[in-house]
Amino acid sequence: MSPLLRRAKKKAGERVVTLIGKPGCHLCDDARAVVEEVCGRTGAVWEEKDITQDEALHREYWEQIPVVLVDGEQHTFWRVDPERLRRALEG
Repeated sequence: MSPLLRRAKKKAGERVVTLIGKPGCHLCDDARAVVEEVCGRTGAVWEEKDITQDEALHREYWEQIPVVLVDGEQHTFWRVDPERLRRALEG
């Protein structure tokens, strides 16, 4: 039998949070503030993507923005709970 392969858990500083939104979106502004604060506290890297500049993101997420991804996986949409995001990053 082969040994069970385990993925090493990433530390918060190795995690990438992506905020997907658009200009003029008040929920996106709220989400940005939460993401910026939580990532600042945990050391996670974050980036922001504009659905008006990316057709694939627009098709996938336009009804859900703002959307937050953690390491490319959807974490939440519309409203970001800071404690839930922190737990996901420190996981």
